[in-house]
Amino acid sequence: MKVAIVGGTGDFGLALARRLVEAGDEVVIGSRDAERAREKATDVGAAGGAANEEAVRGVDLVVLATKADGALSTAAVLADAIGTTPVLSVASDLRSTDALSLAQQTQDLLGGPVVAGLHSLAAGKLAHGRPDEDAFVCGDDAEAKALALELAAKVVAGRALDAGPLASARALEGLTAVIVNLNKRYKGHAGVRITGLP
Repeated sequence: MKVAIVGGTGDFGLALARRLVEAGDEVVIGSRDAERAREKATDVGAAGGAANEEAVRGVDLVVLATKADGALSTAAVLADAIGTTPVLSVASDLRSTDALSLAQQTQDLLGGPVVAGLHSLAAGKLAHGRPDEDAFVCGDDAEAKALALELAAKVVAGRALDAGPLASARALEGLTAVIVNLNKRYKGHAGVRITGLP
């Protein structure tokens, strides 16, 4: 699979890139700063680095891995370059009171399908290997969801699970806040595994 990671020079983007490169995927690191993208691509063994507008062209899946406060503006700027390529939204706005998830709002800005996922994975754990956790993906487009689930299965030691329609993204994004609160309270590194499934 050829994957562009927009926001690929951030902690989560780089950690994800490392795991995907290990899995044999062709990864392009995207950034507003093309030179920084190329440097980080070299660091993680990615196929290349480029300005976001170039990174998203000709790939199978775009991962929107910017920080939450920049996700929507980045999606809007890249809408033409992304075209109808599927997008995986991984950001969580921990302070949002909006009824719609970031992923749903992103879908309103783009011409292709948006799926949401990987919200329960911490960058720090992902940077050191495939965490022993499950990863969740939700979306309305079957083909886009299948691509995202394939990606998710490569980066965790647990399972990649279909968490339903894109409307479920609000709950997945909220799960990040729960995990952050647990880690603060118990000074740990919480992750999620689902029991009772075949």
